[in-house]
Amino acid sequence: MSQSLTERAVEVLTTADGRAKTALSLRHAADWVASRAPGATPMPVGVAAPPMRPARPEKPDLLAPRDVPRRRPGSPEGRIALLHAVAHIELNAVDLHWDIIARFGHIPMPPGFYDDWVKAAAEESKHFNLVCDCLERLGSFYGALLAHAGMWRAAEDTADDLMGRLAVVPMVLEARGLDVTPNMIEVFRKVDDAATVSALETIYAEEVGHVAYGSKWFNFLCGRANEDPKERFHALVRQYFHGTLKPPFNTEKRAEAGLPPDFYWPLSEREEV
Repeated sequence: MSQSLTERAVEVLTTADGRAKTALSLRHAADWVASRAPGATPMPVGVAAPPMRPARPEKPDLLAPRDVPRRRPGSPEGRIALLHAVAHIELNAVDLHWDIIARFGHIPMPPGFYDDWVKAAAEESKHFNLVCDCLERLGSFYGALLAHAGMWRAAEDTADDLMGRLAVVPMVLEARGLDVTPNMIEVFRKVDDAATVSALETIYAEEVGHVAYGSKWFNFLCGRANEDPKERFHALVRQYFHGTLKPPFNTEKRAEAGLPPDFYWPLSEREEV
């Protein structure tokens, strides 16, 4: 029997090296797409037992968020630190998208659910490699600096709750990327780093789709459970997200991704926990 999609997802999750992880991710994504072509042998989704935490390279060292040095992008070192942080986010995103496939394979979902998250995982793999290429052009590499240890917390908190995972990861964390990426692009445009601007513009354009996948499948599950999406979203974010949503919000791109303002503005007004 051919290897199932969830087994392939676990294989990505248990690969430590970033470049090796993303190469495997892209290969498995291509195999899934090929299996969905007319006349092809369908790949089974299957069920699997993913690790609670994905394998990680020895470097970077991971610190509590408050202990990671602040980035000042006005200097070359600051711009490298900013890109290093983006690479770390993208590598986590690769694992987050394969994890949603591996961890929730037991929940009946339409094939389009897997199409979307496989595509998102492949795009995040491309993003990681693009940012690593930028770092290497600047004389650095992923693993050269310290990084944030808290990024996997959302996955651990929502390990048993698919709706919670969709609410917190694509609809909160990735939506935040839509808010902050335009300013990052300007940082590199000001120093005429056209290659990095191009990489970040690619990431910005494709992240809209990832937020949209979250919104689409969250609304699908709410419809299946006969629940109000806005109320359910607010309840799940309050349950699982540690902190408030911070404006300014990129209302245009959030709307393009299916996130209306009444989903996120009320969550920016509560007290931090």
